[in-house]
Amino acid sequence: MRSTCAGCRDRGVMSPAGNIPEKRCCCCFIFTGDTDSEFHGVDFLPEDLNEAPEETGMRVNKKYSCLPAEEKGIHIINIRAIEDIGYDQHESTLLNSLSKNPDADCKYGLYFRDGKRKVDYILVYHYKRSSAGRTLARRVHHNDSSTRNTKQDQPLPGKGVQLEMGEGEPHVDCHEDDKRFRREEYEGNLVEAGLELEHDEDTKIHGVGFVKIHAPWNVLCREAEFLKLKMPTKKMYQINQTHGLLKKINTVIQKITEPIQPKVAEHKPQTMKRLSYPFSREKQHLFDLSDRDSFFDSKTRSTIVYEILKRTTCTKAKYSMGKGEGRKKETALLNKRRKCGKYGITSLLANGVYTAAYPLHDGDYEGENVEPNDRKLLCEEWASYGVFYKYQPIDLVRKYFGEKIGLYFAWLGVYTQMLIPASIVGIIVFLYGCATVDENIPSMEMCDERNNITMCPLCDRTCSYWKMSSACATARASHLFDNPATVFFSVFMALWAATFMEHWKRKQMRLNYRWDLTGFEEEEEAVKDHPRAEYEAKVLKKSLRKEHKHKEKHRYFPEETANKWRQRVKTVMAGVKLTDKEKLTWKDRFPAYLTNFVGIIFMVGLTFAIVFGVIIYRISTAAALAISSTPSGRSSVRVTVTATAVIINLVVIIILDEVYGCIARWLTQIEVPKTDKNFEERLIFKAFLLKFVNAYTPIFYVAFFKGRFVGRPGDYVYIFHSFRMEECAPGGCLMELCIQLSIIMLGKQLIQNNLFEIGIPKMKKFIRYMKLKRRRSLDHEEHMKKKQRYEVDYNLEPFAGLTPEYMEMIIQFGFVTLFVASFPLAPLFALLNNIIEIRLDAKKFVTELRRPVAVRAKDIGIWYNILRGIGKLAVIINAFVISFTSDFIPRLVYLYMYSENGTMHGFVNHTLSSFNVSDFQAGTAPNDPMDLGYEVQICRYKDYREPPWSENKYDISKDFWAVLAARLAFVIVFQNLVMFMSEFVDWIIPDIPKDISQQIHKEKVLMVEVFMREEQGKQQMLETWKEKGKKKGENCNNHSPRLSRSHSGSLSSCHSYPLDV
Repeated sequence: MRSTCAGCRDRGVMSPAGNIPEKRCCCCFIFTGDTDSEFHGVDFLPEDLNEAPEETGMRVNKKYSCLPAEEKGIHIINIRAIEDIGYDQHESTLLNSLSKNPDADCKYGLYFRDGKRKVDYILVYHYKRSSAGRTLARRVHHNDSSTRNTKQDQPLPGKGVQLEMGEGEPHVDCHEDDKRFRREEYEGNLVEAGLELEHDEDTKIHGVGFVKIHAPWNVLCREAEFLKLKMPTKKMYQINQTHGLLKKINTVIQKITEPIQPKVAEHKPQTMKRLSYPFSREKQHLFDLSDRDSFFDSKTRSTIVYEILKRTTCTKAKYSMGKGEGRKKETALLNKRRKCGKYGITSLLANGVYTAAYPLHDGDYEGENVEPNDRKLLCEEWASYGVFYKYQPIDLVRKYFGEKIGLYFAWLGVYTQMLIPASIVGIIVFLYGCATVDENIPSMEMCDERNNITMCPLCDRTCSYWKMSSACATARASHLFDNPATVFFSVFMALWAATFMEHWKRKQMRLNYRWDLTGFEEEEEAVKDHPRAEYEAKVLKKSLRKEHKHKEKHRYFPEETANKWRQRVKTVMAGVKLTDKEKLTWKDRFPAYLTNFVGIIFMVGLTFAIVFGVIIYRISTAAALAISSTPSGRSSVRVTVTATAVIINLVVIIILDEVYGCIARWLTQIEVPKTDKNFEERLIFKAFLLKFVNAYTPIFYVAFFKGRFVGRPGDYVYIFHSFRMEECAPGGCLMELCIQLSIIMLGKQLIQNNLFEIGIPKMKKFIRYMKLKRRRSLDHEEHMKKKQRYEVDYNLEPFAGLTPEYMEMIIQFGFVTLFVASFPLAPLFALLNNIIEIRLDAKKFVTELRRPVAVRAKDIGIWYNILRGIGKLAVIINAFVISFTSDFIPRLVYLYMYSENGTMHGFVNHTLSSFNVSDFQAGTAPNDPMDLGYEVQICRYKDYREPPWSENKYDISKDFWAVLAARLAFVIVFQNLVMFMSEFVDWIIPDIPKDISQQIHKEKVLMVEVFMREEQGKQQMLETWKEKGKKKGENCNNHSPRLSRSHSGSLSSCHSYPLDV
């Protein structure tokens, strides 16, 4: 009998079908009576589903039962729903004790409740429980939606219950119902696509439901063929090994590097490799399918499911949940959306229908009884600071996270390795400067107090005359970075950058061969490039606007009957959605392009304005400190101003980095790029442009502008008629450039790495933990239950892409190469930072982030072009730094043109010009001219100008033009020479290693042999069948007369033999 439970009777809820004989409760789905039926909880399915058990058996698969089929007795569908209906705690505990713990069977969320089907993907959504009955109905409805045949329009069990129980209750928000309807349709379409779903709303996270998705074998095979995934075949071949001396050298290197190799199977050198071929269902005999569960690994399975999620659409728009007239009055916009609106998973996520979508991690990475898995292995051998000296297990990283992330970490590893020789050479150059500082004649002359060189004031009125010997420390420190070895190091780093790029290309080709990406092309990825949700929405809006204009036009100008009929026929025959016919043109995007242009110009201008503000700060602070009464305060003015200004620049750069990242994303969003690839490339370009300008503008100012437009004593250049432009120290601006570069580089790395990449995720994790702890305290039973895998992963941070990681390293690459002439220790600090950065990023990917969807890629994309551009720009910038910022060229000119004895004696005096203090403008002379204890008649300043006793006093002298010509000549020679050497390195090193090209050729030959043998086998089989058919025919012709009476019948039977075969 169909009965109602005690809880339902108490609440006054009766069976909607009266006393129809049935074995279950109509509202809470507790099966009573006999349980010997073949399917537990499936006997109430529609008749058409029961007629085809083979088709629906896979989808049903005990979705309504958490218990094994062998158990008899009370079958519980939803313990949580029973509690909601009215059972007390003791009854619920009793029912729970009768059932087996399903979490142990499904390995706590890694498998479906049957413990056999693996969870390949998770969809997360929020729901609202308006009442217990409504919650129950919704749970049953969701379970039905994953098991029903979506082609049937018959109502499912539970829908009628929902209507009955919903009577008299306030309806849930229409927006929430719209989301639920979209989920129903979308999940039904997923089931039609072949996926299997299972719902779970009984979680520790209240108000959050999970949809577990499993891809069966036939779906995996179909999608692998569509995506042209290369899979290993049965055919194995031997990888070419080195012989002779090279083999011995490789053996010695392997023994030496064995302690720093990660202890993973994928990292061991292999002598045999399986031949790979794009998967094809027609050629399954070529592949090793002995273990189907492991043939497609978890990364590949999640990729396949994600492609189905993107391709599957949901066409329903907002539903009018009102009654009567409200349900009938739907606007034209909603009607058009229902016809032409497409909602894939990206659109559904953007609209809040689902809140998250992600694949699962393989399991826990810490604990005593944790089963071995790839995630745990990665945490031990890769994402640990204790293994910083080891190589990265790149193959295992690729196996777990996919090719795109694997290539990032491979590139970061190659870049870090290449920094080792650059750091060694930089240390040697620095040590050379330290060793020769006492032999540097110009610095010795500046420190010699016997020269008695009096310098002109650094500011008006408040500053007094000063001795050049007071800048002795600055001059000696400048020699550490401004010496002949600096030129050699600049040339070395230019060649290093070219070698690094070539080495990476070769490494990339090796990885492509090892990861079976040699035949992979970007055109294949274009097949998967689906339009973004925002692009589809924009096109839909445009098409609806055109349709509305078209209707308005024909409302005032009605067509003839024949034209109307022709238009209807065209519309019916076309069958094309409006969004497929429309696309965004440059006219549609022109406002966004204009906004982008104005926004970028404004941001660049803002950066320049901030740098200008810091310049004003430096000038005003220097003038204020010059009034200090203490001699120590006056002597440390330059160092104090430089250090504080650089710290201000650092803080501004870090803040603007975050601001510019958000602005670049917003500017890219309003452009509405069509595909995710276009979006990523445009975002990278804008973010790099803004962050490049932000990071390097203060450095460019010090390197090329400071001290260039100062003027001269008596005719200085003023800002706002009150602030005098800054001057370089007597030893040049190179030392200040070194301070600026080192503080910004080190501070940016330390603060961003420690605060943004470690501190902020830890803080977010702590906040989530406190929220969950507060919820657990309200429900002790929920607290005692172990979390499912998808619940744990849901609490992790979502993956935000590799753009921030690449951007950080690209900016660092610029610090290492662009101004390396002023800071030879930059590669060393970059190396130390990257050793920590690799393990920090690894720990973040393994423990802090949700598992990203694996993406196939054969290179690092647009970042390679940016690296090449920075490498070319570095040659030009270093040429200008050496020739214009340092004193290298003036020293050469003096040594070979003006020196009397071929030494550097007299160089300092040669670079200084004289000024008569009587020529000061009114109000600019020092207030205390006797500060040095004597009256000053002539003061000196750094410039090449005529003396005051000359006819053309204070005019630019011939020495200036000689030095300028030498500087420009050096820039041209240095740039062309280094460029030529870089191109020569690029040409002499092949992009593809010789052994890899041989292996690729060998793979092609072996694959041709495999197919030739297959064709030959088919041909031999056909010939064998033909010969058997001929022999059979001859035997039939030579039969006895008694048998020849039935000649025709026997002949037909003889000839039918090969046909049957």
